[in-house]
Amino acid sequence: MSTDLPLVPRELRPLDGRFGCGPSRIRADQMEVLGTPLLMGTSHRQAPVRSVVRSVREGLASLFDLPQGWAVVLGNGGTTAFWAVATACLVDKRAAHASFGEFGHKFVTETTTAPFLLPPVVVEAPPGEVALLTGDEGDADDLPAPDVFAHPHHETSTGAVSPVRRLGGEGALTLVDATSIAGGAPVDVSQTDAYYFAPQKCFGSEGGLWVALLSPAAQDRARHLHTAPDRWVPQFLDLSIAMDNSSKDQTLNTPAVATLALMERQLAWMLDCGGLDAMAARSRAASDLIYRWAESSDVASPFVANPSWRSPVVVTVDFSTQVDAARLARALRASGIVDVEPYRKLGRNQLRIATFPSTPTSDVEALLASIDWLLPRI
Repeated sequence: MSTDLPLVPRELRPLDGRFGCGPSRIRADQMEVLGTPLLMGTSHRQAPVRSVVRSVREGLASLFDLPQGWAVVLGNGGTTAFWAVATACLVDKRAAHASFGEFGHKFVTETTTAPFLLPPVVVEAPPGEVALLTGDEGDADDLPAPDVFAHPHHETSTGAVSPVRRLGGEGALTLVDATSIAGGAPVDVSQTDAYYFAPQKCFGSEGGLWVALLSPAAQDRARHLHTAPDRWVPQFLDLSIAMDNSSKDQTLNTPAVATLALMERQLAWMLDCGGLDAMAARSRAASDLIYRWAESSDVASPFVANPSWRSPVVVTVDFSTQVDAARLARALRASGIVDVEPYRKLGRNQLRIATFPSTPTSDVEALLASIDWLLPRI
């Protein structure tokens, strides 16, 4: 680390300097669960690991107030794996996508290159804005109407958030990528058919797992495509197999047990603190501090210009050319305040700051005080 970087006085620094967008900060209370006797290093086909999986599934069903007949399904891998799962097991013939950042585009790539699918309809918007599907996509061409409508609830790379609502006509499925916002914003999952995410964001856990909240229609689609004669699906990507394993409180392959244990403890904390509405309020209070600071700054501004599109859990802040944001991030890191660098492919002079539910407003206030101290000194 360069010695010419100014160090923020300790009295100004946050108590916890982790502001990364994933993996996110893990609370000390969560870490204690890893010492549970006979948990780590034991079979995922036996108790207590299956008990942890059951607790996670029940906790998620409660947190999101799942409708009757819905399933909480867990699988090996992360959200990238689930895009492949959805391509193979939820899209019948054609998909329609909203793409307004790096991660929404990754799902587009999967359905575009799948040899058994027709070309998708893609509605795009530049980074920092939101592309919205209408449900009428595909009506103007000669190809079959999309049977899946997919969009991010939240674009992690930019901090832009999209409304969640059911799209398309009878028989169409609505798939919503909620990786970095699930647990940090209110949502009516009944407006979707698959609301999917990974646990290393709001749930303060580690990677190696995907979670999908599936409607009965999505479950039926997965069963149908499992037996489709013209489609081969590897076991690892077969959603029907993941559904069967989840009903037994396990995953196809050995999961990262620490990920499950940390997630279980976080879910208990979330529910004890008041559930999804309370978590959303915590995140919004923290992110609003940064947005107000940026709006009142002479050298900074919110990257997402439309206030209704601004994320409650990932705040991207642009800086004027007189500020070297990369050097600012290095100075913060030297002071123990880490992972505020922008998403690498955006290439902007900015910081990206996570305000997941585990982040108290006191730490955000200290972060902003640290930035204010550094700005005239870098």
